[in-house]
Amino acid sequence: MSETVVIGDATLIHGDCREVLPLLPKHDLLLTDPPYGIDKKISVGGGPHTKTKTKFHNLYKAGPRWDIERPGKDLFELMFSTSRHQIVCGANYFCDMLPVSRGWVFWDKMGAGMSSVNDELLFTSLDVSMKVFRRCHGLDKGFLNKDGQWHPTQKPTELMKWCILQVPGVQSVLDPFAGSGTTGVACVHLGVNFTGIERERKYFDIACERISRAQAQGRMFEPEPIKAEQGALL
Repeated sequence: MSETVVIGDATLIHGDCREVLPLLPKHDLLLTDPPYGIDKKISVGGGPHTKTKTKFHNLYKAGPRWDIERPGKDLFELMFSTSRHQIVCGANYFCDMLPVSRGWVFWDKMGAGMSSVNDELLFTSLDVSMKVFRRCHGLDKGFLNKDGQWHPTQKPTELMKWCILQVPGVQSVLDPFAGSGTTGVACVHLGVNFTGIERERKYFDIACERISRAQAQGRMFEPEPIKAEQGALL
């Protein structure tokens, strides 16, 4: 049984995306960060423990262990069928399930060997050449979202905004793995309709709270021109 909460132009659904997606209309953009299926590497650690890694492991183990398995190819096909364009974070974990595309993004987290944070690939369905997005990220770099770090693998709001701005004319964004609602917050900032699905009650409640707060604050952030150093796709 799913629960739906509507907050302004955002619709949040508490449920399993495999059951909810077939009931939804097609959206302009799928923008999501699925679980990578690396539960044991997170919960027991991979390599020497640093203060940062310990903090990350504790944050993950304190909540529901949602990263036990990654989505199957059938779920990727379902997600893609409910969207016109797609951007998938952490796509280096799903290369065997994604279609051929030249529009990949390399997220350079600017650790330069001094950070435990790994760089990341994003898949896009856009017919453009591969680009680079450079932004510092990680608990050890002091980089947090402006309203806090609520999820172990929470993406920066600015990254989500940047992704949305890559696709001309986007009016609706779908995130089947909404987590703590960062994609929804980015949509509020940009004045775009959002539909998010989250299975874990803890993160669903956090997403509702964060998006409610963003809606109450109004559109504080107008879309900014994409800077060349951030690797604009268009």
